Amino acid sequence: MGVRIAGGLLAVAALSAATTGCSAPEQPAHAQTLTAAEATQQPSETLEPLLQQALPNVEGKTFTSAVVDFPPGARAKPHRHGTAFVYAYVLHGTVRSGLEGESARTYHQGQNWVEKPGAHHVLTENTSRTEPARLLVVFVSDTGAPLKTDDPQP
Repeated sequence: MGVRIAGGLLAVAALSAATTGCSAPEQPAHAQTLTAAEATQQPSETLEPLLQQALPNVEGKTFTSAVVDFPPGARAKPHRHGTAFVYAYVLHGTVRSGLEGESARTYHQGQNWVEKPGAHHVLTENTSRTEPARLLVVFVSDTGAPLKTDDPQP
């Protein structure tokens, strides 16, 4: 079973990596104009779920995989993943990640890390101001629980 899951994750990673070469359709010049407020707002990440499956041999737990895209310069808000165990694999680009009480680390394409249940993720950012970054993230979480909860705004 472990080989099938690993093979599936590699297939998802390969498919996701292949999509990074796609370019967006050209937009009219007026669509690219930003207001001053938009220009100063920090870009954030987007999460696209790929697969969600209740684990048949672990009652109350769900396996979820997702692709997380970080535009150039994007930074996630500090957050937690509840009681989920999290695995992250860098498909493209470079991401800096830091958990509370630990030094931040920089991860490049092909590198990965895990987060223990209850970890406080205080830093997640794309280190490049010009290139996007992409992660494959796998969660083993309580069924029905939110995958990410941002810290309250001060």
